[in-house]
Amino acid sequence: MLVIVAPGQGAQAPGFLEPWLEDPVFENRLHWLSAVAGLDLAHYGTKADADTIRDTAIAQPLLVASSMLAALAVFPHPGDAFTKMGALAGHSVGEIAAAVGAGVISAEQAMVLVRERGKAMAAAAAQTATSMTAVLGGDRDEILAKLEQYGLTAANDNGPGQIVAAGTVEELAALAADPPAKTRLVPLSVAGAFHTKHMEPAVRTLAGYARSITTHDPRSRLISNRDGQIVHDGRDVLQRLVQQVNAPVRWDLCMQTMADLQVTGILEMTPAGTLTGIAKRVLKGVETFALKTPDQLDDARAFVDKHGSPSEIDASPTWRLLVAPMKGTFTRESQVTREPGDTVEAGEVVATVKSLRDELEVRAPHGGIVVEWLVEEGDPVAPGQPLVRLHPSAVN
Repeated sequence: MLVIVAPGQGAQAPGFLEPWLEDPVFENRLHWLSAVAGLDLAHYGTKADADTIRDTAIAQPLLVASSMLAALAVFPHPGDAFTKMGALAGHSVGEIAAAVGAGVISAEQAMVLVRERGKAMAAAAAQTATSMTAVLGGDRDEILAKLEQYGLTAANDNGPGQIVAAGTVEELAALAADPPAKTRLVPLSVAGAFHTKHMEPAVRTLAGYARSITTHDPRSRLISNRDGQIVHDGRDVLQRLVQQVNAPVRWDLCMQTMADLQVTGILEMTPAGTLTGIAKRVLKGVETFALKTPDQLDDARAFVDKHGSPSEIDASPTWRLLVAPMKGTFTRESQVTREPGDTVEAGEVVATVKSLRDELEVRAPHGGIVVEWLVEEGDPVAPGQPLVRLHPSAVN
């Protein structure tokens, strides 16, 4: 199985788009996204220095545009992607690019959302002196206890030995003076404590914009930063994109879901390298490909052909599928068991999926009429596996 991933803030480097802009198609598309974002992305991706593109309001639109356009270069006919990719994920702001790849929102909607996200997060960061520090190595439980002791948040949990602490500069200074055992602390050059309570003003701003965005249900498995779950309701995806601004990025759980899916290949979009680097350490035996320059495109397509398989949930829009949010055991709702022909109300719980880690309800966000159950009671299910097919009722 192939998973396509998009990197988050910090992956950018001066001049990383220079070779891409030699392609007039890529250049024209970037100019269009620049017009939507109100930023000269070509300039920032080729001529601007590291300090300039570190600015949150610039870095975020630049990263999302770059990942989206690199994906278009791999799949010149975008619909072909759904015959190859088994899942998508994006780290932090990269999740916006992943949502576009899954068909939840359009590229233009993404650029407006990420433009306002970057501006709002920069404004929130300016209110209090905050920052972030990578905590490398050590024992996870000991690290989390030490962060709690000093009022810090594990803003990014990227797997064993890779936790990013975030909070005020005073809190981070206290951590530096009393670090967890067997760890190395690396202060990050960022504008603020992203994915913490300090970003709450940005969440309120984005929630207002989100109310005006139309969505579609994902056409492929979309792995959420919040908890590693597969999300298959477009409005839920958008809500999570808003809420993730002040919520920790659980990339460790995203990779656990990839392992549960038995992924064999991970393709990272431009500017690539960060997420494939983490995957090499955590997902042993999984092949990775970091797409950095256009001269790699033929090899990237060969990688896609090697690992690709059709998405199970690329279904006709006249049907609605409810899918498993995680790996576990399927159980139909015992209170009111729905059979083919029965109506399911919007928001109704129709099943649960239970794992060693959690037990989650599966709700029908829009309701509909049961066409068929696709799994049996007690079946083991994979993340994103279709459970039941619904036909939209007249009121939906």
